Amino acid sequence: MKTKEMKNAVENHTCSDQDEARNNAVAAEEDNEEMLRKITSGNDEEGAELGGVEVRFEDLTVEADCFVGERALPTLPNAARNIAEAALSCFGVKLAERAKLHILKHTSGIIKPSRMTLLLGPPSCGKTTLLLALAGRLSSTSKASGVVTYNGHKLCEFVPQKTAAYVGQNDVHVAEMTVGETLGFSAKCQGVGSRYDFLKEIARSENEDGSSDITDYVLKILGLEECRDTIVGDQMLRGISGGQKKRLTTGEMIVGPSKVMFMDEISTGLDSSTTFQVVKCMQQIAHHTEATILMSLLQPDPETFNLFDDIILLSEGHTVYHGPRQHVLEFFRVNGFECPQRKGVADFLQEVTSKKDQEQYWADATTLYRYVSVSDFAERFKHFLVGVQLHQELSVPFDRSRSPKSALVYDKSLVPRRVLLEANFAKEWLLIKRNSFVYVTKTVQIVVVALIASTVFLRTGMHAGSEEDGAVYMGVLVFGMIINTFNGYVEISLTIQRLPVFYKQRDLLFHPTWAFAIPHLLLRIPISLFESFVWTATTYYTIGFAPQVSRFLKQLLWVFCIQQMAAGMFRLIAGICRTMVISKTGGSLTLLLVFLLGGFIVPLDKIPIWWRWGYWISPLSYGYNSVAVNEMFASRWMDKLASDNVTRLGVSVLKQFDVFQDEKWYWIGIGALLVFTAIFNILFVIALMHLNSFKKPQGIISQEQATTEGIYQEKTDKDVPKHTPCDSMDSLFQSRSTTDADKRGMVLPFTPLAMSFEDVNYYVDMPPVMQEKGAAEGKLQLLHELTGSFRPGVLTALMGVSGAGKTTLMDVLSGRKTRGYIEGDIRISGFPKKQETFARISGYCEQNDIHSPQVTVHESLMYSAFLRLPRDVSNHEKMIFVSKVMRLVELDNLKDAIVGIPGVTGLSTEQRKRLTIAVELVANPSIIFMDEPTSGLDARAAAIIMRTVRNTVDTGRTVVCTIHQPGIDLFEAFDELLLMKRGGRVIYAGPLGQQSRNVVDYFEAVPGVPKIEEQRNPAAWMLEVSSDATETRLGIDFGDYYKSSSLYQQNKALVKDLQNPPQNSKDLHFPSQYSQSTLSQFKLILWKQKWTYWRNPNYNLSRFFFTLAAALLIGSIFWRVGTKRENSNDLTTVIGAMYAAALFLGINNCAMVQPAVAIERTVFYRERAAGMYSVLPYAMAQVITEIPYVFVQTTYYTLIVYSMVRFEWEPTKFLWFFFVNFFSFLYFTYYGMMTVSATPNIHLAAVFSNAFYYVFNLFSGFFIPGPNIPTWWIWYYWICPMAWTVYGLIVSQYGDVEDETRVEVTGLKTSVRSYIEEHFGYKLDFMGEVGVVLVGFTVFFAFMYAYCLKTLNFQKR
Repeated sequence: MKTKEMKNAVENHTCSDQDEARNNAVAAEEDNEEMLRKITSGNDEEGAELGGVEVRFEDLTVEADCFVGERALPTLPNAARNIAEAALSCFGVKLAERAKLHILKHTSGIIKPSRMTLLLGPPSCGKTTLLLALAGRLSSTSKASGVVTYNGHKLCEFVPQKTAAYVGQNDVHVAEMTVGETLGFSAKCQGVGSRYDFLKEIARSENEDGSSDITDYVLKILGLEECRDTIVGDQMLRGISGGQKKRLTTGEMIVGPSKVMFMDEISTGLDSSTTFQVVKCMQQIAHHTEATILMSLLQPDPETFNLFDDIILLSEGHTVYHGPRQHVLEFFRVNGFECPQRKGVADFLQEVTSKKDQEQYWADATTLYRYVSVSDFAERFKHFLVGVQLHQELSVPFDRSRSPKSALVYDKSLVPRRVLLEANFAKEWLLIKRNSFVYVTKTVQIVVVALIASTVFLRTGMHAGSEEDGAVYMGVLVFGMIINTFNGYVEISLTIQRLPVFYKQRDLLFHPTWAFAIPHLLLRIPISLFESFVWTATTYYTIGFAPQVSRFLKQLLWVFCIQQMAAGMFRLIAGICRTMVISKTGGSLTLLLVFLLGGFIVPLDKIPIWWRWGYWISPLSYGYNSVAVNEMFASRWMDKLASDNVTRLGVSVLKQFDVFQDEKWYWIGIGALLVFTAIFNILFVIALMHLNSFKKPQGIISQEQATTEGIYQEKTDKDVPKHTPCDSMDSLFQSRSTTDADKRGMVLPFTPLAMSFEDVNYYVDMPPVMQEKGAAEGKLQLLHELTGSFRPGVLTALMGVSGAGKTTLMDVLSGRKTRGYIEGDIRISGFPKKQETFARISGYCEQNDIHSPQVTVHESLMYSAFLRLPRDVSNHEKMIFVSKVMRLVELDNLKDAIVGIPGVTGLSTEQRKRLTIAVELVANPSIIFMDEPTSGLDARAAAIIMRTVRNTVDTGRTVVCTIHQPGIDLFEAFDELLLMKRGGRVIYAGPLGQQSRNVVDYFEAVPGVPKIEEQRNPAAWMLEVSSDATETRLGIDFGDYYKSSSLYQQNKALVKDLQNPPQNSKDLHFPSQYSQSTLSQFKLILWKQKWTYWRNPNYNLSRFFFTLAAALLIGSIFWRVGTKRENSNDLTTVIGAMYAAALFLGINNCAMVQPAVAIERTVFYRERAAGMYSVLPYAMAQVITEIPYVFVQTTYYTLIVYSMVRFEWEPTKFLWFFFVNFFSFLYFTYYGMMTVSATPNIHLAAVFSNAFYYVFNLFSGFFIPGPNIPTWWIWYYWICPMAWTVYGLIVSQYGDVEDETRVEVTGLKTSVRSYIEEHFGYKLDFMGEVGVVLVGFTVFFAFMYAYCLKTLNFQKR
């Protein structure tokens, strides 16, 4: 009873939300039209002229260089060669084999005001390049020629970024801001244009809905009002959906004053009804406010297509057509091609220029078909009436006197500086509050480390009576300086995280760089001040520094200056390096340099003359002198005499550590730190102003492609092979069957299986946001009593508006949900579903195409097939099967292409989709789920995908696809439909029928539903007539209507039949959980990891470079000091060098492995869910793959350092030195891997690992030798990995040296071996144990990495 009440409460709450959403959806379009009419009439009354902008482009050509063949693969040698060639190119030497790729070829046209133009074309035809060129935002790496003008003005004569808005494909937003805050910030920064002046007045005077702001207006027309207060989110932070992000990207530019809008594929991830609404609103803006709009769309349905006034059709860089929409079919009719009756015009236009699809549209029966090339179409268009008219218009220059002053923007500073600064201050403060967890964690970290330091150096054990006591205090001061310097390291990841959005807003001229930088810098000062106070207050009197209040305040100021300097330095490194991996390498190298030359590891007089300048430019040398002078000039040190009974004790300690013995050095040091802080921050601002993101796509083509497509020379169209119509999409859909040869493409035996489900409910805990809005505590129901079935050989479409629960249902049925509560009966061919066996016979193609970026297409498929196909299938059969699947999904010509990172390198979106499908197909599954397989694709690419899906179904498999906005052809390729509404309820489940007749008849039978129009897309019509708005208008609930229908009863009966297992059938059973043995899994994963690492130069080349630089740095700073043993200071210098090198190289290995492992972890989650392997072989393979790279790193590091420092060339000593360094680098690498597997994201992994660096540092045995550590902390000394590394390094080199040395503190002479034993507590006969413990730490961290992977799953579904 209680459950029923809870369900009713939840349903009531959900219904009230939906009613509100419906009303908003109904009102938005009418309100937009009405508002814009009032703006126009208001303008007419005032006599104001909005001023349209005519954009012309003449003879526009864009070229780019691209790598060819094997040279394009991102292997370590290729990456090293790229760097060398880039350096040589500075001197005019060019060695790289690159091909000229012509992106746009002599294109010309006019985009007119008050008209909306659609840009169509297949992938890689140059759509994005054209939009960027017209917006004045073309990359400097592209070579462009031709002229672009706005109302006759060239781009250099006005400010194109303010006049034109470019809405890109990538949705780049600040994840922590809400939708409303994002739009509000954009509006404040851009100002408002003339088209909104009257809107403000109208909104104020007719303030019925309380909206008096432009953001409210834009939220309304884009259908984003529901999620106004929802954060945007990203991969790590749950926020709005992908479709909502796409609309937000559009809204961000609409709120500005731009008269011209270039919109690049804004419909990706949106259903057809939402796309129609957004495009309709844009059309109204164009028609009523004289806006100029050029928009590219991938799969516009006929209704959306008909909203456009003009069409530009691009293909292979040529303009095939540019003119009114009404004449486009006439142009192709003249050339012998006809658009079929039930074919979307947009789909036809994108396919008619394709070699594979063209012949099916040939309509001239009197002439034999001959392929018409794109260049031929372009030439014929020039002689077509529309082309002739376009040429005539272009031949007459635009009369600049007709351009109103308000049309173009000539001043970058439309918005007052004060407003921009206030907006940025508000945004920065908001982000600090939203990221409070990071800052709280940092402060807690400081407190914990301060408490540890205070208890290690407790004042009861600290004395001020001798040089030895002074040395301990100096060690504490240096430790404090290191901790507060490291505290700024987190600025790297925080800054890198902000850069993409900053670059976007900077390039769009939202605000000048200083407006971003000033709040960014100033608002962190109070946080730093608080952290400085916490550190100083916790440590100062507890440790027992000089008791005077003035010296306490001076040390507080010093800590604050150190923190500011460090934060500035790391911000600058992030601003210059711009990627996480390179920044961490640069950060570690800079830290190593300023540490080694800071005067506390190597005293000034011991620094080689060629590095002496480094001491004077190291901020830490000034910080070291400053804090040492502050402490040692206190009365308790200066009132006592040193051991020579002449010198003051404080001065003697300073002399011993080669610190300047002048009290004014405190203020010199503070002044220098402030100057460094200012310099770093100024350089950071300059870097932000002038540097751009590294993430630029690099063209990569195969050798064959370069030759066959005529990249090197002009392409000729003679002797083009004729393609038969069997390749075309329509022939596939019409025949609805494949040949026996096609079916033999999937000939491995499999068992056809049906899936049935009855009364499936799915709940999640009530989100806190909804509880804040008044929802009762308990559970939120996302799926409501769903019943249905999926059968072999039947292709089922799972459809519904955004938020209907399509993906949720697939996740529930496939067992991919990691949280929530599932109820109901799910069966496979009559037997209850068991997830362990179900994973073996099912495939799941996720919406996000998650693959290892560094492997090729063929390698990805081989890997999946060899892991997932049964053991009784031979390797030869697996290879043949993979080849057949590649042909089936048309990937055979891309088999050697690198997968790459989405949007950066590698495969296109469409190719990546096909790979996702192929990876599942090679597993030979019986049931396949596909989530949005055509999302983000153009009509041609979607046709290829659907051809693949259809071929798969015709082999007898059960396939279910969610799909957003299918064209008529795509929709009618399905056999059955399961349609859902918001709230997770079914409103139709059954066959489509011939030409979708069954679905149309079902909805037309509903009272009040209008008949479908002629040529209307049934999918778009069905979504429209079953929408929330229609339900409100008709007063009907389609979910209830379906449950009362005979169709529902038929489905219930079918499900009942399927719940009974067929005669003589057996439940699914496999002898083992995985297809392959543990050893086979390990071998296959190791094979993939080998290629992943070899082709990851960002990671491996960076760490190799860092190691080489660090080795040369250490070798040159500590040149030949290995032979110097005259006094204890010499020994301390060498020991400090080994300690610093091991620590920094280890930290660098740890920091750099984290991003690499984090990327692979997302792939691991997908592969583990698919039942490909167990955790142990995966973790072992990852661990073992690191060993050869760390071995190479250690080899050249030890050879360089050992020879330059001049340690003794004895085989035993060298091998021990190598051994200790090798296992130290290895355990740091595994520690980094462990932190990633133990935390949900890379930022927390960095914070987690940083916390332990501090403690590793303190208990390493360098700052405070083992014998001096208090008994209550000695346990940690023995479990600190760094302590064992230092132990091994020191004892391996000096543990057996009997040479005499002078102890500086006492002036006594003793052997090096005795000094090492007495001072550090290190014994030579303990080296065996040291070796065992180092291996033990390595194994322990590797084991913990595997354990965390197995037990922790941070993927929330």
